[in-house]
Amino acid sequence: MHLKAQLPAAIAAALFAAGPVLAGQVQPEPVPVPGATTNQPSVEMSGNEVDKQLILSSEAAKVNGTLEMTGYNVLLRSGAELPLLEANGGIHATAKLKFGAIYDIRDQPVLDGATPRISNDNDFNSLIQGQDQRLYLISHFESRPGAIYQTLLNQGSDGTLSPQATRYVDFKGYQGGWVHCAGSVSPWGTHLGSEEYEPDARMWSSQTGGTDACANADPAKQRPSNYESAMVQYLVDGSDAQYAPSCANARDHMNPYRYGWPLEVAVGADALASVAKHFAMGRMASELSYAMPDAKTVYITDDGTNTMLLMFIADTAGDLGAGTLYAAKWTQLSGNEAKGGRGAISWVNLGHATSADVQAAIAGQTFDNLYEVGALNSPDDGTCGAGFTSINAGHGAANHECLKARGTVSDSLLSRLETRRYAAMHGAATEFRKVEGFTFNPEQRVAYMAISELNKGMENNTGSDVGGPNQIRLARNDCGAVYQLPMAGRVKDTAGNPIASAYVVVQMSGLLAGTPVAGSLDKDTDNKTTNTCSLNGLANPDNLTYLPRYNTLIIGEDTGSGHQNDAIWSYDLRAGKLTRVLTTPYGSETTSPYWYPDLKGHAYLMGVVQHPYGESDTGAPGANEDAKHGYVGYFKFPVLK
Repeated sequence: MHLKAQLPAAIAAALFAAGPVLAGQVQPEPVPVPGATTNQPSVEMSGNEVDKQLILSSEAAKVNGTLEMTGYNVLLRSGAELPLLEANGGIHATAKLKFGAIYDIRDQPVLDGATPRISNDNDFNSLIQGQDQRLYLISHFESRPGAIYQTLLNQGSDGTLSPQATRYVDFKGYQGGWVHCAGSVSPWGTHLGSEEYEPDARMWSSQTGGTDACANADPAKQRPSNYESAMVQYLVDGSDAQYAPSCANARDHMNPYRYGWPLEVAVGADALASVAKHFAMGRMASELSYAMPDAKTVYITDDGTNTMLLMFIADTAGDLGAGTLYAAKWTQLSGNEAKGGRGAISWVNLGHATSADVQAAIAGQTFDNLYEVGALNSPDDGTCGAGFTSINAGHGAANHECLKARGTVSDSLLSRLETRRYAAMHGAATEFRKVEGFTFNPEQRVAYMAISELNKGMENNTGSDVGGPNQIRLARNDCGAVYQLPMAGRVKDTAGNPIASAYVVVQMSGLLAGTPVAGSLDKDTDNKTTNTCSLNGLANPDNLTYLPRYNTLIIGEDTGSGHQNDAIWSYDLRAGKLTRVLTTPYGSETTSPYWYPDLKGHAYLMGVVQHPYGESDTGAPGANEDAKHGYVGYFKFPVLK
């Protein structure tokens, strides 16, 4: 197939979606796993250098036994120049923007040297129908500074989508956006985004390094780190060399508590998108927020090492500005299954807050004002001195900490400004490793969640467990797993108080997992091991989406050595069969798989190819600047009747 003439010809892959079983119908034959003993077409991530530079995808799907030509369609690429989108859907006659360009707080381009920066880190892209009934693409970029674009789409009579005009969404009121990762579409039709890998405010602390750390000759030991310092280019002047990212400039200009929040983008009555950060939902390495059908219960995943799973219950349906936050506690039921073990989930109440109160408290706030840091006992046995709590809560070099709250702010504020530390000090599990995608199956009332790697805090008695309760004790699997999480109503929190939701996760058990392979297996043509996870299974699952009535789970990968070419998979939940449906060029990540069952008479499965040649294999053949631009694309389906 040809992808809108933007790529060389790709090869056909396996059919990927068996249709739902409806009354009077015969269940379709399940699709086999690629590589099994069958003549079914498939695509293998082989050593062929040409194949590894292409987007390869399924050309068709079997829906209710009928073959439907779907194919992956490229909608937009980073760096594409489009007319400027104006209010009420107007298109400027002459002004143009490059999709993915990054701007500073003065609306000037952020420069790399003398060249305006174009981000290839496009992550979640949502299809939103505005009040004007037109379709818009909301795209956010996983970069520092972050960026969000609103793009007007045309929908052809056959469902084909094409971009018409675009605009950069303003973040000035929040001092910019930060590392926008995965996302979802709310039940009320808005884009729910994220700010991943929140800056660790303790890096600004005079108790642990202070300003002297900025003078360290080793940039890796400077605090704040180079990672945090990149935000300076937004806050001051993205074109002025004197404000290049540095530890000292970060200290002078950046408040870390402004970043790390769930966010929402809505298209208003004027057809323009605007953004809101939801401070009541807590601050963490937010991978994504996913709202349940009640429009009040929202699950928030927390990426990184020694992280957590959160549940927010809004006071009012469709309004995330106030509510109660909970953090999961894990009680191990089994830890040795190949699919990832099993645990009971209970919920620690972190209190109620409003976004207005939390936002008002951020200005001038510092870590030193919130916590006193105590010394670790020597030798370090995981204990602290009297009055201090020993925790391990996923903050880089300071994972194991002895902390005592100073009492200068209320618990409701402390639980939002330092959500993971607060949760750890109150008994929640902060041992998860790379909590990624989340989606919901309404037919079975079960959620699915991806854990990209089962290691570190999720193992038993590693360095990541020192100082923590060691609630999670699973067998290591660096290839990761997808979990199923059944839900119930009338559940009480760990203090015995009722939780006001019918969508409370009560258990978590492995559904399927990647398979690590020995170093002699799955070698490429140079006889080097480039795939440390079996090619016939998952490697570091990331984003997820569920297709209601199709009984199908779509799983995207974010992997380096696990698979040299990241893939999107289809998993038939009835048959337990996994099929690869798309593979990406060297160094890419698959992002934004998301299902839209009916948008003006057509169904879509979105899929993004992020930063080709950008994360690994940066010097692979074909790694020119044009090839590095990210792709936004989709599969097109008939609406299921």
